[in-house]
Amino acid sequence: MGHYLAIDLGAESGRAIRGCLSGGQLAIEEVHRFPNKPVHENGGIFWDYRGLWHEIQRGIGIAVQERRTPLHGIGVDTWGVDFGLLGADGLLLGRPRHYRDPRNAAAMRRVFEIVPREQVFQYTGIQVMQINTLYQWFAARGAETAPARRLLLMPDLFNYALTGVAKSEATIASTTQFFNPCRMDWSTELLGRLGLPVEILCPLIQPGTLLGPMREAPHTPVYAVAGHDTASAVAAVPVEGGENWCYISSGTWSLMGLELDAPIINAESFAANYTNEVGVAGRIRFLKNIAGLWLLQECRRAWSLEGIEYTYEELTRMAAEARPFSAAIDVDAFLEPGDMPRKIAEHCRTRGQEPPRTHGEYARAILESLARRYREVLENLETLSGRRIAVIHIVGGGSKNRLLNQLVADATGRRVVAGPAEATAIGNLLVQAMGAGELAGIEEIRAVVRRSFAIETFEPR
Repeated sequence: MGHYLAIDLGAESGRAIRGCLSGGQLAIEEVHRFPNKPVHENGGIFWDYRGLWHEIQRGIGIAVQERRTPLHGIGVDTWGVDFGLLGADGLLLGRPRHYRDPRNAAAMRRVFEIVPREQVFQYTGIQVMQINTLYQWFAARGAETAPARRLLLMPDLFNYALTGVAKSEATIASTTQFFNPCRMDWSTELLGRLGLPVEILCPLIQPGTLLGPMREAPHTPVYAVAGHDTASAVAAVPVEGGENWCYISSGTWSLMGLELDAPIINAESFAANYTNEVGVAGRIRFLKNIAGLWLLQECRRAWSLEGIEYTYEELTRMAAEARPFSAAIDVDAFLEPGDMPRKIAEHCRTRGQEPPRTHGEYARAILESLARRYREVLENLETLSGRRIAVIHIVGGGSKNRLLNQLVADATGRRVVAGPAEATAIGNLLVQAMGAGELAGIEEIRAVVRRSFAIETFEPR
């Protein structure tokens, strides 16, 4: 019997989830939840690293002290692309920047003046987005990065804080756009052409690697799990063999894709702007980043500032009761936060569409537009891979939205299998168990998921 703790940090909130693996089944319990709010300062957007580190320590304390059962492992996963820089003294050089920081767009344009866009893709196989680490790092070059001796992506940064070990885990490294998924190594030639110092990058390791014990009591072993939250979630997709399925890791972002043995890096995948990221056991996650429930979260936040508070359950009910939306929103057109209902209304008007009239209609429009976007991505995945997809597995928090699940089944004409909702934490916990020798590999991880968690099926109407 193994007891493990997953620290799962999303773009909106973080959780500490304890898992007990016994008799081939996993039982989980959320022991601590906390908000994750960006910090706006001097025109930039940053993460509250110190606040998050405090909450991580608090979550570990609760898991150890209140449950009175020793932990056999701790693992950290986070969103992708963001990073921190360490100085010569091993201390963090300022707050890590938020991927929605406004300076990234200009940096991306400047990178393409030096290395053309299509060559960047050939080096890395990664979807070109202004949020990617490559453009953030390029934007920070100069005085901001001169003192840096180490660059660590967010889960690696927290692993370093826990253990003092500075390593880069492969799944999170693959989100940067300076990682080569064919060689499974840093893309040093690309970085050299851009004048970015390769020497501050850390050695790469695979998910399940034991980093060492915590520096402080209770000195629990810390494992490098699939540090990218999507990679952890995909590890927990309850599929049993075959190639006729795709996944949607549904949350603030929707990550929709296939699991492959090798990357697809060619003119067609470049033109479609698809990405090749690393998964557990060296699998390739060939996928598309889609805006996801970000638009609904931002609308909810805007209405809250007006004094109107909704739960997500209430918004879903209102959407189900609202009139169907007669047009479509380009869900990927909204990267920067703030006043989302106004932005959506203006977006509709510029496209000759009638904007939503009620809060329920806004929610309905967002969910219907997401489902349509999933259909487009599904068709592209089939074309690019040569596979016929019969089943869509939706995992993550968004899998609890039954209205969205049915809209996806209807829009795509495919069976939708929803759950588990806590796929990211589950994948995190089970990769730790794999690292500890309790599980043999990805197939056994997925067998545990099938035995342990309920799923729901939606057929197209």
